[in-house]
Amino acid sequence: MATTKKIIDISAPRRTVKRAAAGRAEANANANANADIFDLIGKSQNIEEAAVAMQAMSHPLRIKVLCLLSSGEISVQEIVEAVGTTQGNVSQHLAILKASGMVASRSEGKKMLYRIEDPRIVKLISLTREMFCSI
Repeated sequence: MATTKKIIDISAPRRTVKRAAAGRAEANANANANADIFDLIGKSQNIEEAAVAMQAMSHPLRIKVLCLLSSGEISVQEIVEAVGTTQGNVSQHLAILKASGMVASRSEGKKMLYRIEDPRIVKLISLTREMFCSI
């Protein structure tokens, strides 16, 4: 009777282990994200603030304006020139951002200057850039 040697591919289990470890890491990250979501659900005020901010940012022009303002205080005219629309249009969108508490204004002579009022908005704009502009 002839004996046969069984060939064992030792590389397959390693790959499977690596995939399993990667799967566990992804599952842990998802679990942490879900835990954070459930933590937020219990905080009505935080959810209201997030909803107001997201609603105020729900127009492309307002996102552009916030991007401009994230680098510092600028005048309405500078915003108009940068985004390429009318002063009336920019003023309407600035009014929405101001009503949401995201931006504040002050007058300097005949100029109206705007700035981001809430420092969390700068973080939100930075995250938006990271997610959508780094392609």
